[in-house]
Amino acid sequence: MVKYTGWFMSQILVKDLSKTFSVAQRQPGLVGAIRGLFSRVYSEVHALNNVSFTIDPGELVGYIGPNGAGKSTTIKILAGILVPTSGECLINGRTPWRQRRDHVADIGVVFGQRSQLWWDLPVIESFELLRDIYRVPPQVYRESSAELIHMMDIESVLDTPVRMLSLGQRMRCDLVASLLHRPSILFLDEPTIGLDAVSKLAVREFVRQLNQQHGVTVILTTHDMDDIEALCRRIVVIGAGTILNDGDLAGLRRKINPERRLKVEFADNPVSISMLDSGQVLTEKTVRVVGHEGNTLHLAFDPGKITTTDLIHHISSRFAVKDLFVENPPIEELIAQLYGDTRVDKVSDV
Repeated sequence: MVKYTGWFMSQILVKDLSKTFSVAQRQPGLVGAIRGLFSRVYSEVHALNNVSFTIDPGELVGYIGPNGAGKSTTIKILAGILVPTSGECLINGRTPWRQRRDHVADIGVVFGQRSQLWWDLPVIESFELLRDIYRVPPQVYRESSAELIHMMDIESVLDTPVRMLSLGQRMRCDLVASLLHRPSILFLDEPTIGLDAVSKLAVREFVRQLNQQHGVTVILTTHDMDDIEALCRRIVVIGAGTILNDGDLAGLRRKINPERRLKVEFADNPVSISMLDSGQVLTEKTVRVVGHEGNTLHLAFDPGKITTTDLIHHISSRFAVKDLFVENPPIEELIAQLYGDTRVDKVSDV
């Protein structure tokens, strides 16, 4: 596959993007239902509120948030499917919803719960139809399809009707289908939802290779924080239609919760925190227990107040320790803290 070329400026520019939906309110009861046939009352749902960000060529960005935060709405606007209420968006110098034909020729989109493949056709025939739709030159198609099919390991299912594929097989085929025309940008909306561990790892490795070896810009929305941690250097967090944070994971940890975790498995009987904290050394250094399972304690501590070395020394000098493990708090906890009291409207991403 030929390497993709990017711009020497931001490839994606989003400025003050807003989207408001009018939602019909159903009146209760039979009388309300009949009344609704003649006169409907609408309420406004603000899916996006002045969202702004830029993405440079070759970036792999995680775009995350709770249900109803505005993730899918953003992706659909960037893909040219939805028209925003206000704001600006330029992708490769084009406005997605105004120059849609040229725009879609340079992007790939994968929605985890929807397929772009034809349900009753064999996979390879869907690929050939997409080749015709995107007017991919025969030589380019042969090169792209051969490499992508090999990368995703789907040779064995090419002659299988799409309806007979497992979820993992279909997702692999959808990824290949979205890239046959060699787009410079790939939008992934929940690409690993419902996949088994083997398929998830295969999809992650494919996305990593695509980004690192071919320079494809990737925007990934997902609720699977393992995907985010494994792939994304930059994370944009959205809540209630507003950008809450934009930066790397390390910066997010410093901003939200600088704590680290120490898992201690003792060789002897279970140790309580009162036994562990002789002389109140740990209390003064704000070390706390976040879990207790048999002979194992899970501790949270601030490395700015007590170093990992000092904490381990304090424990190992007093008790027989079988095993130790130091880690950062799960990214899910960080994101939950960041959401905090942010109000999320009870409406699914549209």
